[in-house]
Amino acid sequence: MKNIDLSQDIVPVTEFRSQVSHWLNHVKDTGHPVVLTQNGKSVGVLLSPHDYDALQYRERFYHSIEKGLKDAEEGLTYTTTQVKEKLVKALKK
Repeated sequence: MKNIDLSQDIVPVTEFRSQVSHWLNHVKDTGHPVVLTQNGKSVGVLLSPHDYDALQYRERFYHSIEKGLKDAEEGLTYTTTQVKEKLVKALKK
């Protein structure tokens, strides 16, 4: 995802409403997200589908790491031998 260009990528909701196609093309053509504002405050961000998917993937990835670290701290782990034994049992079924 590209960085937001403060002079080009921030738009009031009223302007966005009247020029939706323009702003969708802007995101597609520049790769920049667009920040929507209302009363001078940010209220939303328009991203490309690719950037949204990448953010979702990262969030799931970080969550998996956090869960793994927590499990390790709580001793909820298996040795390599235990994993191999479980795989052999599963394959025999």
